Amino acid sequence: MRTMRSWFRDTTGGLPTTFWYLWSGTLINRLGSFVLVFLAIYLTQERGFSASQAGLVIGLWGVGGAFGTTAGGTLADRWGRRPTLLTAHVGAAAMMLALGLARDLWAVALGALLLGMFAEAARPAFGAMMIDVVPAKDRLRAFSLNYWAINLGFACAAVLAGLAAQADYLLLFVVDAGTMLVTALIIFMRVPETRQAGSASTATASAPRGALRTILSDRVFLGFVALNLFSALVFLQHISMLPIAMGDDGLSPATYGTVIALNGVLIVVGQLFVPRLIRGRSRSYVLALAAVVMGVGFGLTAFAGTAWFYGLTVLIWTLGEMLNSPSNSTLIAELSPAELRGRYQGVFSLSWQIAGASAPILGGLVREHAGNDTLWYGCAMLGVLTAVAHLVSGPARERRAVALRRSGEALAPVTAHRGPQPAEATA
Repeated sequence: MRTMRSWFRDTTGGLPTTFWYLWSGTLINRLGSFVLVFLAIYLTQERGFSASQAGLVIGLWGVGGAFGTTAGGTLADRWGRRPTLLTAHVGAAAMMLALGLARDLWAVALGALLLGMFAEAARPAFGAMMIDVVPAKDRLRAFSLNYWAINLGFACAAVLAGLAAQADYLLLFVVDAGTMLVTALIIFMRVPETRQAGSASTATASAPRGALRTILSDRVFLGFVALNLFSALVFLQHISMLPIAMGDDGLSPATYGTVIALNGVLIVVGQLFVPRLIRGRSRSYVLALAAVVMGVGFGLTAFAGTAWFYGLTVLIWTLGEMLNSPSNSTLIAELSPAELRGRYQGVFSLSWQIAGASAPILGGLVREHAGNDTLWYGCAMLGVLTAVAHLVSGPARERRAVALRRSGEALAPVTAHRGPQPAEATA
């Protein structure tokens, strides 16, 4: 018992009050994160769209998110973290209701585009604000705790959404919008602006062209972003094509909600222990192993036909996700200059948005023209190729990290998140 108390104190103690308000907003937001989890089922079963049309709508969500993260990163550095977060959450709540009331394909597509833009604009500002308030020595555990809250909310939301969808799909949109507004209220009432005047002037001096030139010339960072894009293309199939595949096997939306909730449950139970497990190990090897495990998990989906087998595949690729998250966040921490914190986070988040736009479209096309099995075999192959690329590029990333540490720059981590979940603050 004393050991558990000591572990709990070491994990949660000493973090600033503002962090816990942000953490609470994340948890509340995620408890209502119903819509994107069930959007593919909603579009195909409730609205009668084809798999390709559903993939197009979800892809437009990702396109909007790409614009949102880019704009959100710039606004977080120039306008401020707090006003960016408030605008993003209130705008996302309005667009969520509009999407739930839309009927025609063009209206649904436009609603998804605008919702993705507002919802994902919160990511860079949220991550930058957490970095602003948490001391450098506590950031890894702070982001691990935030990631834990994301998945606790996700696990609960997936089960509740499956039940709510059987009653009324519109209820999913209303509850999701409500949690966004509650999060905005917490920020408005309890969270002050955290951007420092000095960093604001530095960011303004280097923006926008100087910042863009710096990022585009940072080949090591962009290479890592590209590898994250490939991993995200595999990972985000759980939002778009996995529910459709389970539906084809006669499994209900509630069953899908229960199966996908295993992802959040496993992370809630084990994620806080993963950093200790991989401490001292090569990050490139850990990231390569994570890519292989995720690829194998999604590849086995080709053989699934029952709820328990689908659940097994979810547990396998979740292990890969758990290995990927802490290594990802600490590595980006050492590759991001502090004066461009928001923009670097925006570019890293952009890889998720590009994947969010292309993964459902590519998945739908492959599934319709080459078959369901080909889609999942392709995921396995992409996971293996990404692992090889991590091993090859790893030494250059570590040399870059060492050079930045020696230069004395203040470096900051980027939030590890789960991709374009509904109104996710990510991650």
